[in-house]
Amino acid sequence: MKEYHVKKIHDYFYLLRYDDVNTKFFEALWEIPEGITYNSYLLAGDEKVVLFDGWKKGLDAEFVEAITKVVDVRDIDIIVTHHMEPDHSGTIAHVLEKNEKVKVFGHPMARKMFESFYGIEGRFKPVADGEQLNIGNHVLTFHFTPWLHWPETIMTYISDMGVLVSGDAFGGYSVPDSLTDSSDEIVERYLPFVRKYVFTVIGSYIDFVTKNIAKLSSKNVNPSMIAPAHGLVFTRNPKKIIDYYAGLASGDVSYRKVVLVYSSMYGFIDLLMREVINELDKNNVPYTVFKASDSNRFSLGDFIGEAGDSSALIIGAATYEANVFPLMNFVIDMFIKKIKSKKKIIVVSSYGWGGVAGKKIAEKLSSAGHEVIGIVEFKGKPRSEDAKKLKEYLDALL
Repeated sequence: MKEYHVKKIHDYFYLLRYDDVNTKFFEALWEIPEGITYNSYLLAGDEKVVLFDGWKKGLDAEFVEAITKVVDVRDIDIIVTHHMEPDHSGTIAHVLEKNEKVKVFGHPMARKMFESFYGIEGRFKPVADGEQLNIGNHVLTFHFTPWLHWPETIMTYISDMGVLVSGDAFGGYSVPDSLTDSSDEIVERYLPFVRKYVFTVIGSYIDFVTKNIAKLSSKNVNPSMIAPAHGLVFTRNPKKIIDYYAGLASGDVSYRKVVLVYSSMYGFIDLLMREVINELDKNNVPYTVFKASDSNRFSLGDFIGEAGDSSALIIGAATYEANVFPLMNFVIDMFIKKIKSKKKIIVVSSYGWGGVAGKKIAEKLSSAGHEVIGIVEFKGKPRSEDAKKLKEYLDALL
């Protein structure tokens, strides 16, 4: 499999994409068997050569090799960093070693990050929000877009080309078969990975998606191409990815989808979850199941992605050492941290000698603003009255 691609996607504008299928946990947290790309861009005009972002730390040789397929590294005049996280800035220091005259342009906050990450001083030039940089045939306009997903994130708009280099925003997980949104089928296969990316990476700051889209619109940023730091470049229909991000950020759910997430050490909670599945099937309600047991462990990232645009959840966890089962306690904490739209939730819990988990889970979820429809908590094996109570809650939920 080819590890990187270099392709001209507009006049003077080139995509440098690295396909990472080896990283198993993005940010050492999110499972990504689908992989991820790191997208850098070169604007190689007649007067100035601009490099936008880099690749992940450790890909120095590959990155320079990709650049030299377009220009000599020593011919780069400007480097723009939109986000200092090392999956984008990690190869820039190596470029600076090869090119002693070039400087890095970015958000003022990024200067100290750059110096502390890579030990390089005197090579950074801060830009202002809305600042324009004339590079001869083109004008670059820098827009601050904070918390997408760090505070120092910016975007660059090349207005005469209609290109928005957007950093992490408008990106997604996976290694798509295409470099661009060349067909509806490619985009539809890609969007679930975008959803997962949005909620796992940007979820805590999801309100800033709406704010920054509005800000860009107010500045007359109307791109005909969106060039993100991960995933597909949108050249055919950039509005599609903007609207998709906006829809996820709005929290609106136009269809019913229930997510079941639970742990079952010895199968007791699993018995009631089967009742839930039967009821959902009877009512033709779409659902996704995430189950942890002595033989299975679900993907936290996949769960967060599915939960983000769900209409309701069924959460199950036993009492464990006078608290919530540890794995589910962590899962619930991450759900609360990453998913800001309010959900309707039923809690299912079991215990051996003293039940506290159901109440603790409900209190935690309610404090975060979610609506807990009810708690079904039972000792040992669930009985018919527990199943009846659960059905009543499901009727109210559906």
